[in-house]
Amino acid sequence: MANLTGGQLVAKMLRKEGVRHVFTLSGLHVAPIYAGCVEEGIQVVDTRHEQAAAHAADAYARITRGVGVAVVTAGPGVTDALTGVANAHAASSPMILLGGAAPIFNQSRGSLQEMEQVDLFHRITKWSDRVPTPDLVPAYFAKAFRVALSGRPGPVFLELAWDVLCNGAEDARIPESYRTDARMAPDPRKVEAAMALLSRAERPAMIAGSSVWWDCAWDELRRFCETAQIPVFLNGAGRGCLPPEHPLFFQHSRKEALSGADLVFVVGTPFDFRLNYGAEPTFSADSKIVQVDVDPTEVGRNRVVDVGIIADSFSALKAFADAAPRAKREAYVSGLRASETHKQAGLDAWCRSDATPIHHYRLAREMSEVANAAGQDPVFVADGGNWVAMAAKVIRLRQPGRWLDPGPLGCLGVGAPFAIASKLLHPDRTVWVVQGDGSFGLNGFDFETALRFRLPMVCVVGNDAAWGQIRLPQVQMFGEERSPATLLAPTRYDKVVEAFGGHGELVTEPEQIRPALERAVASGTVACVNVMLDPDAPVKAGAMGYAV
Repeated sequence: MANLTGGQLVAKMLRKEGVRHVFTLSGLHVAPIYAGCVEEGIQVVDTRHEQAAAHAADAYARITRGVGVAVVTAGPGVTDALTGVANAHAASSPMILLGGAAPIFNQSRGSLQEMEQVDLFHRITKWSDRVPTPDLVPAYFAKAFRVALSGRPGPVFLELAWDVLCNGAEDARIPESYRTDARMAPDPRKVEAAMALLSRAERPAMIAGSSVWWDCAWDELRRFCETAQIPVFLNGAGRGCLPPEHPLFFQHSRKEALSGADLVFVVGTPFDFRLNYGAEPTFSADSKIVQVDVDPTEVGRNRVVDVGIIADSFSALKAFADAAPRAKREAYVSGLRASETHKQAGLDAWCRSDATPIHHYRLAREMSEVANAAGQDPVFVADGGNWVAMAAKVIRLRQPGRWLDPGPLGCLGVGAPFAIASKLLHPDRTVWVVQGDGSFGLNGFDFETALRFRLPMVCVVGNDAAWGQIRLPQVQMFGEERSPATLLAPTRYDKVVEAFGGHGELVTEPEQIRPALERAVASGTVACVNVMLDPDAPVKAGAMGYAV
């Protein structure tokens, strides 16, 4: 291979891994990477904040189930991106952050933007290191891809000094094969033990999470639940892995099903706060638990399990579907369906509300119906508190991979960055940002990025002029006068997007919602529909708490 610079080698490794876009905010420390990307046909997408670049790389990884890459300059560029890396770590997303640094010969002398960077990431990445020489770029990147994508996926940080990127490397070769995509099959003994529990169970249930999406396991999930007649609840990126009309998909009766189940399959989702750490009253202390996870350290965390299976979700669910006894559970499933229907009817009443200010559920219903109109293939990006939590109970997802939320870290500000990555990868899909008015303020300027790159999307701001998910319980606990820092102004976020060159509308009455959303889609550009919501609606509807 001809003598290439470190920056050119970086770009060649990214191209070999199939990376088509990198996300950045310009910095001279990393300019050689940009030049290499241009040579390799990799699009450089420049955002308005490094946190947004990291979030976009995170979303890119989730959508492609490969690596997403952010490139940031030294010092504050790296620290600005740190939150995005932490969010990717909590969500097990294999993003790679590349950080610039001063030339090696000037380090420790007080160079511009010089600081210790590698150590910042040790606890929130699977690997953090600095590339010492240009000729080692291929080897370090091969390891980065291997580490990020193996086992439980996760982020990697690599620091690249200016001279490492600028200097040439003699005889540096791009490796042909450096990682495996082999699946992790379950132990047959554990599958047999799980099926033995299933054969005796009368009220089984399943909660399936993000790994069903990561492992392309939705067909095996369907086959297993249909064979064994197991009601299924989905969370995280697992949303949409069963269509909303499937007879074994349930959404509103989760607490009843899990607390009353004699056997629960927990597949690819941890016993964290979303599952009440596996404790009562969400789960019965007497329930048998079969837990499936690719990470051995996750099995049995917070909750004792009866059968722990170390495997990817596809392999485990396939093994279950192949071995499961065909069951009939008409009475049990019908009972749960009756409860589901009853709760759905109560929800539907709020979805039809003509109250002013507008109820969250009414807005969510209108958005879901417009988004799912004939010929549309919507993707929903969730970025907010109460408005997002309530919308998640109403939005209908017809396919997997159409729901993106921050994940367990609960990081706000992912709206525009996640939407940008979604639209870049799938320009044929309509992208909807379910945006809180508080979260808009974190990375709302990146709707300007979407406009610069001509990426149409619809941002629906649920505007209650408050940090609603914090304010309501804070007022209940401490009173109105002792609840500072929770109110916002009723800002015209639609005017902000209009100022960028997009389409904006303000909605204050329920009958205005649908026409405004339809005009936003028809605008063919970045649109913001700013909807004034009832700040007390979550309490009125009994909908406080986290979305699941």
